[in-house]
Amino acid sequence: MKNPFDLTGQVAVITGSSRGIGRSAAEIMASLGAKVVISSRKADACEAVAAAIKKAGGEAIVIPCNISRKEEVEALVKGAIKQWGRIDTLVCNAAVNPYFGPLASIPDEPFDKIMSSNIKSNLWLCNFAIPGMAERGGGSVVIVSSIGGLRGSTMLGAYGISKAADFQLARSLAAEWGPKNVRINCVAPGLIKTDFARALWEDEKNLEPRLQTTPLRRIGEPDEIGGIVAFLASKAASFMTGTVVVADGGVTIA
Repeated sequence: MKNPFDLTGQVAVITGSSRGIGRSAAEIMASLGAKVVISSRKADACEAVAAAIKKAGGEAIVIPCNISRKEEVEALVKGAIKQWGRIDTLVCNAAVNPYFGPLASIPDEPFDKIMSSNIKSNLWLCNFAIPGMAERGGGSVVIVSSIGGLRGSTMLGAYGISKAADFQLARSLAAEWGPKNVRINCVAPGLIKTDFARALWEDEKNLEPRLQTTPLRRIGEPDEIGGIVAFLASKAASFMTGTVVVADGGVTIA
């Protein structure tokens, strides 16, 4: 029986893959045989990731992209197809959070930036990439969301709204594209040790209460989410679409 987790021959585009969860997903997918496109705003950071993947025996190219610019999102998709002829898996990982505070005080500019970068850009990516997948008989999209979309928050409300919208984006796209064998799923991580979430885990005084209400009594590592992304891109998840996989150490059930 063929290994259902094998990604040999797949072409995967991963946004925000110069560090954190995106980098982990790219490295794990490459180790499983996928050809990966490393993408973020900074080309130098992407090149370092691609070089490490190549050194380990994988295949990777770099296409820088600012997800808030539609023309760059389109160029990312077209560039991947020009290089490797197709896209089999799209990982929408890049996101922003320029505001930390209550919704009652949020200015329009950061709110609009959060909604545009975290929701609209994912729709752009999907609308550029999915039609080609459908034409070739199928594909997969993985949206990296957050348990912030499942819980109320007094300080991360806007970010949580955008992440809840990711769930619905995945459900609606899954319903639209399921007949063409394109699967769209979400991963909802809890607190992960990344630069993006540094403010939430670096202060031990603030971290300790979180650990005490987490059944596993620790925060997650990027590879623990990257592996789930790779799983959702594989044949092992071929009957999964429109779903949300929660990986939070048990926080939301405690």
